[in-house]
Amino acid sequence: MKLTTITNDPITAMPGHQAEPPDGERISPHVSEARDEMTRSVHTVDQENVSATLTVAVPIARVFAVLADPTTHAAIDGTGWVQEAVNQAPLTEVGQIFRMDMYHDNHPNRGYQVVNKVQVLDPPRAIGWLTGYEKDDGQLEFGGWIWRYDLAPLGPSETEVTLTYDWSAVPQFRREYIQFPPFGPEHLINSLHHLAELAAPTSQA
Repeated sequence: MKLTTITNDPITAMPGHQAEPPDGERISPHVSEARDEMTRSVHTVDQENVSATLTVAVPIARVFAVLADPTTHAAIDGTGWVQEAVNQAPLTEVGQIFRMDMYHDNHPNRGYQVVNKVQVLDPPRAIGWLTGYEKDDGQLEFGGWIWRYDLAPLGPSETEVTLTYDWSAVPQFRREYIQFPPFGPEHLINSLHHLAELAAPTSQA
């Protein structure tokens, strides 16, 4: 999966920390389903969000702990653009801010930083965040999209994980130059596989 930033808006780039795609790698909001051997489903709930679901052989508490650790997010994203967590404390409350160092060849500055704000936190069943940036005056601005993980235990050592990207709150002016979702259908699937690998009992994450 290759994503690129095609505007100078610093919040178009962000696993929640994604960038704009090149031509030919955009997914229509009308895509209803795609599958691979481990993924139960990838689907749009409506025209303003897309999600993927994967069952992993890991206890729900362990999966949530990995997601709540910002230092794992670069590996979960897997694109190479999320570089490092600036704020490395575990995510423990709604409203918590955590910044990530980023890099992309097509970004105006190449190296840059995004600001994430925890929007959903219901241990161990749900976690999600908004992504934005810090303006010159120190104020934070968010693009309106949210990355959310919902976890459901299927047994003591098995968890169903659903990753949702929701852009329903994106303002119209931003939609005029960003097509949503700004990535291909394989991105969510790949992220869930990365999460499963990190959360596996043999992982040191």
